[in-house]
Amino acid sequence: MPTVKRDTYTPDSLLSVAVRVFNERGYDGTSMEHLSQAAGISKSSIYHHVRGKEELLRRGISRALDELFAVLEEPRAREGRAVERLEHVTRRTVEVLLAELPYVTLLLRVRGNTETEIWAMSRRREFDQRVAELVKQAAADGDLRADVDARLATRLLFGMINSIAEWYRPERAGHPGAADGTTPEAGGTGTSSAEVAEAVVRTAFAGLRTG
Repeated sequence: MPTVKRDTYTPDSLLSVAVRVFNERGYDGTSMEHLSQAAGISKSSIYHHVRGKEELLRRGISRALDELFAVLEEPRAREGRAVERLEHVTRRTVEVLLAELPYVTLLLRVRGNTETEIWAMSRRREFDQRVAELVKQAAADGDLRADVDARLATRLLFGMINSIAEWYRPERAGHPGAADGTTPEAGGTGTSSAEVAEAVVRTAFAGLRTG
């Protein structure tokens, strides 16, 4: 009798494929047929795991948001002077972006065309607002320049961080989770995720700190 090929996909592995396709084609430009072809399984097999592509979108975005909001609950994000907490949140946000690059990229590209995207944008604003409060407190403490508007400083900070998703291209052997922890720069040398995070902190706070 012929052997029936069993569906070896798990919810996590299917999600990984879906997020990659969403990032390549755009969520609106991705159909269930596209996902089926990319995964190499039938559409009915996909429906065995999820109700549809919007559930996959929500799961992918939730993974990014959960990691980002977890940063705000870390001890170094909750204790100490506001400027030190802000630096910690900045560094860790970059590290999360690098470690969860496909998922954070998906989060950054939502445009509010579906209920899930509207929810995601609301959560992103909540995260930004909590960081903005740290900026305001650090300025009130005298640790950040008073002549730079806190809201503007927050937008510039996130603009720098979010841009990493557009140029950071880890090689298979140089992914942050790999043994060497390196990724190629434009010049061809390797830079670890920790070094990227430290560069963002130094660059941003060199212009924001009062001393």
